[in-house]
Amino acid sequence: MTFQNTLAVLFTCISFNLGAQNLPEEENINPKIKLRAVAEIGFLGVLDHKVQFSNSGTYFDYKRDGGQDVLFPIIRPSLELDINPRNTFILLYQPLAIETKVVLTDDLIVDDLLFPAGSGVKMLYNFPFYRFSYLRELLPNNPKLKFAIGPTVQFRNATISFESLDGDKFRTNRDLGIVPALKIRARHNITNRFYTELEADGIYAPVSYLNGSDTEIVGAILDASLRAGYQLTTPISAFFNVRYLGGGAVGTSNDNVGPGDGYVRNWLHFGTVSAGFVYSL
Repeated sequence: MTFQNTLAVLFTCISFNLGAQNLPEEENINPKIKLRAVAEIGFLGVLDHKVQFSNSGTYFDYKRDGGQDVLFPIIRPSLELDINPRNTFILLYQPLAIETKVVLTDDLIVDDLLFPAGSGVKMLYNFPFYRFSYLRELLPNNPKLKFAIGPTVQFRNATISFESLDGDKFRTNRDLGIVPALKIRARHNITNRFYTELEADGIYAPVSYLNGSDTEIVGAILDASLRAGYQLTTPISAFFNVRYLGGGAVGTSNDNVGPGDGYVRNWLHFGTVSAGFVYSL
């Protein structure tokens, strides 16, 4: 299913659900379909983040030398569609753009291009992703505990660039990709209003094995969160959330056209703190 088709399905379900709310109860032909809109807003802190382009390149520490030692704003919208108590479809968009400007304390080499120590460099780490997930509830008859598991497909859209402030030197790396992973979600309804929730999406595997190519790259993702929420009214709940967001890849691409030899090493470890709302339609 394409991203456009997924949106079409979700908007169709939104229209159906809104229309059903206007019908008398006996005429609501499918009351088991529910849609939720979820929004988080907060800040992101870099725990550790390093990147290298080409075997001769610098293994660059973004947090120590690249200006990523401060907090960055973050938002995270998603839609969740329940079809009966056991099936949930989730569409998530995670924007993730970090732009900094620094004066280099050491030489930086990116794909055979030297940015000398003492020069000013603008850096962009733009790594937004879209994620489509399906969860199957394993405890549908338990009102206190919920546990669901299912597959996730993540679409990345990455742009990583380095540009000297005088405009004389520039390197950029761009990448589109699809990463399959596993998703779990557990929820404990402590009272009728207060709940806690644990959620994680992750995988660690050779990318060549997953995509059928002969490119020897090892990749990983892990998006894990712990949430405490409170039901404010029947359709609205609020929550506080802490999250670990990490992953990366290392290896050499076989379709590199230069500059550089195609070798990439990119590992990140981020932490986020956010608050948000869930609105059930």
